[in-house]
Amino acid sequence: MTDIRYLAPRTLDEAISAYAAAGSAARILAGGTDLLVQMRSGAVRPGLIVDIKKIAEMTAIEETADGGFRIGAAVSGMELHDHPKFGKVWPGVLEGINLIGSKQVQGRASAGGNLCNSSPAGDGVPGLVAAGAIAVIQGPNGRRELPVEQVPAGPGKTNLKPGEILVSFILPPRPAGSSDAYLRMIPRTEMDIAVVGCGVSLTMKGGVVTAARVALGAVAPTVLLVESAAKALIGSKLDDAALDAAAKACSAACRPIDDKRGTIAYRIKVAGVLLKRTAAIAAKRAGGN
Repeated sequence: MTDIRYLAPRTLDEAISAYAAAGSAARILAGGTDLLVQMRSGAVRPGLIVDIKKIAEMTAIEETADGGFRIGAAVSGMELHDHPKFGKVWPGVLEGINLIGSKQVQGRASAGGNLCNSSPAGDGVPGLVAAGAIAVIQGPNGRRELPVEQVPAGPGKTNLKPGEILVSFILPPRPAGSSDAYLRMIPRTEMDIAVVGCGVSLTMKGGVVTAARVALGAVAPTVLLVESAAKALIGSKLDDAALDAAAKACSAACRPIDDKRGTIAYRIKVAGVLLKRTAAIAAKRAGGN
């Protein structure tokens, strides 16, 4: 059996240097809730584990000067849940992140790990996409930013370049009359993987939708930003015609698979149903009702 080296750097530069030098043999440990399972099953056999939990920037929750948030990639779901303000500003983002595993897992699991694991059904991702969150990435060639929806490249694959590490998420400031929501359909009541996940973020003025973003999970190889669904909602009072059009747009965007949790036809139908339910919750939170 190959020896595994463990490194817990205190700085991002040290982490990137070690991670890049080890190449494909290295793995990042944020919470470890995916990595340790993969190691136990033999799916992954890293030569180096780089634990990023001791790097301040990657474990911080900061409010930005413009009223947005910067969330470190290794911040746990429980830490976000306990933050006095984040869940009030971004309840839908928090809902998705707080569905990553059990209460025990929540103490370790992070939104950054959930995104980089690149499961099409990752619960933390659609809410971030609907929020318009930006991923901050750093590697040997410097720092860059990428919309969250562009990070996954397919199941288990990302668009991060060799040696790059996801550092944090930037969430924009919220205009008045804005809120969001996340819902998923699962076969069982607890501890299951989404058949479909839906995140909706809305801004409303006088009961009319002035801005919207819609994201779907578990219905394609990567999370989907469904711009046609958002377009159907903008300018409406979320009347039946607008919701029907947005639901149809969500169903049309789906590229799902058949598996033991749901058929292609079922996922396509559920995507539209979830859009209507999620939009109604987001609108109520935004004060649109």
